[in-house]
Amino acid sequence: MRIRCIFADQGFTCLLQDNPTTRDLISMLPLDLTIEDFSTNEKLAHLPRRLDEGGLVDYDDEAPGDLCYFRGWGNLAFFHDDYRYRGDLIRLGHIEGGVEPLLVKGAFPLRIDLIG
Repeated sequence: MRIRCIFADQGFTCLLQDNPTTRDLISMLPLDLTIEDFSTNEKLAHLPRRLDEGGLVDYDDEAPGDLCYFRGWGNLAFFHDDYRYRGDLIRLGHIEGGVEPLLVKGAFPLRIDLIG
């Protein structure tokens, strides 16, 4: 399954993994959120509620472009640079194409739709 994310005239798709956390996110779509810069390597978007954490598995192949659910705050994390898995992230999928859309600085309305 894929989602389309649109903000600030930027658009990208993410290929999703099949796990309980991703399925819970899909059940909420479409979503209108706000995406904003966080730290030096990601953008985040706060969800209206926490997601099922059943998709938690350890991994060691972190990469820019990963879409994750941060268990600590219950938000989406869109990584555009290197990051380290520390047991607090559930990987939901990966951006198709480059991470360039995530490099636009600022806070913007974000639309997330399921595209199949």
